[in-house]
Amino acid sequence: MNIIVNGGTRGIGREIVILLAQEKSNKILVTGRNGKILEQISSGAKHKNISALKVDLLKFDSQQKSFLKAVSAVIKSVDILINTAGSLVVKNFMKFSNEKAREMMEINFFGPASVIRSLRSLMKEGAHILNISSMGGYQGSSKYRGLSYYSASKAAISCLSECLALEFSGSGISVNCLALGAVQTEMFEEAFPGKKAPVSAKEMAEFIVDFAQTGNRFFNGKVLPVAIGNP
Repeated sequence: MNIIVNGGTRGIGREIVILLAQEKSNKILVTGRNGKILEQISSGAKHKNISALKVDLLKFDSQQKSFLKAVSAVIKSVDILINTAGSLVVKNFMKFSNEKAREMMEINFFGPASVIRSLRSLMKEGAHILNISSMGGYQGSSKYRGLSYYSASKAAISCLSECLALEFSGSGISVNCLALGAVQTEMFEEAFPGKKAPVSAKEMAEFIVDFAQTGNRFFNGKVLPVAIGNP
């Protein structure tokens, strides 16, 4: 399968790439902002089936044409797109600058949306787009102080997933979204020093990899909570 992991240089994204690469027949393209880490991930693949592409979602508007050209040089079609790129800043709403608020929306919503739009031409019937959201953006879930913009951006990608499932349904392309609870990642540790999440990045990656490959047989247009309890 041809699989793109958008945002795979650390945390859950990186674990997803590592797990997918264990299957020799998979061809994976991983994106991220850190070129050095991308090189480490691609060069460390046992089956040499990982390609890397440096992408900055904050500047994606100016990179769209070159992005599609670079992707097309590696793979001719996309079977699975997993949007794992994300930014988390814990700060009270009134202390956010407009610039920082927009940056979070770019990384968590506008960037992944633009990636989907860019890659749509490479997707055929049976393709699966899987967006990674958060319980913070899941309607009716408990909300936490300092996560206003983060939760709002994740709610946006969740709603977009539902909308695109309808728009793409005639083409046989499925779109789903997983709203994750707390996971022990670098991003979680940076945002909540000293706190312990109930699930490791590898454990969550195992679930996501399985869902990405088989979930579209049973779900389309769904935003599914993936949390042990109240995150």
